[in-house]
Amino acid sequence: MKKVIAALACSVCLSAFAEPAKPTIVLVHGAFADASSWNGVVKILEHDGYPVVAAANPLRGVKSDAAAVANLVSSIHTPVVLVGHSYGGNVITSAADQQANVKALVYVSAFAPDAGESVAQLVGQFPGSTLGPTLAPPVSLADGGKDLYIQQGKFHDQFAADVPAAQAALMAATQRPLAQGALDEKTDAAAWKHIPSWYIYGDHDKNIPPQAMAFMAKRAAAKAVEVVKGGSHVVMVSHPDAVAKLIETAAAAG
Repeated sequence: MKKVIAALACSVCLSAFAEPAKPTIVLVHGAFADASSWNGVVKILEHDGYPVVAAANPLRGVKSDAAAVANLVSSIHTPVVLVGHSYGGNVITSAADQQANVKALVYVSAFAPDAGESVAQLVGQFPGSTLGPTLAPPVSLADGGKDLYIQQGKFHDQFAADVPAAQAALMAATQRPLAQGALDEKTDAAAWKHIPSWYIYGDHDKNIPPQAMAFMAKRAAAKAVEVVKGGSHVVMVSHPDAVAKLIETAAAAG
């Protein structure tokens, strides 16, 4: 009996020093992409023991998309690291504002707007984006809106220049459209003002000017900023190891 009691006591002692559960990583893709754009990052994070959810971003508008992501985050009963790519940065910036379980924000070649700013406004402040001429004619929708796609023949050079051509062709064929109205819709909250953030982007990004991302990262007082040399707009596809490493740094902080 004494041995049993001693064993139980030892077990309790060890459990007191056990590592806390890892936070859940929620990945939010941007325009002209889908959740599969995170596949390489997901493999690394899961291998390292992190629970991961790659959310399906509706790409209909900042407010409605943020509400969808916020609902998902609310259903997760652990701390969350919220990660956004491109337009997904707008979404997480708003979605995280009222979510008590979001401990960190990670921006991956992404917008980090202030309240009252839009994608179009931020891109227009800095030279360098060549996205406009690569867009296909807008697709008219029944509700009067329009959907935007990148022309498949221009997708590789514009969106994913550092990704193998065959892989970029698949990405072009499976791209998800962004509602045109989302470009001008203003973000209503800036969660980076009270949630710590991290930032990674490529210096050859043709969608969001690198100068704009440097500005947004500095304004958000990002804990760390990594610039991937030669990186395109999809550094999570071309450099999943670097992106996963930064996410894990954010997850381990605090």
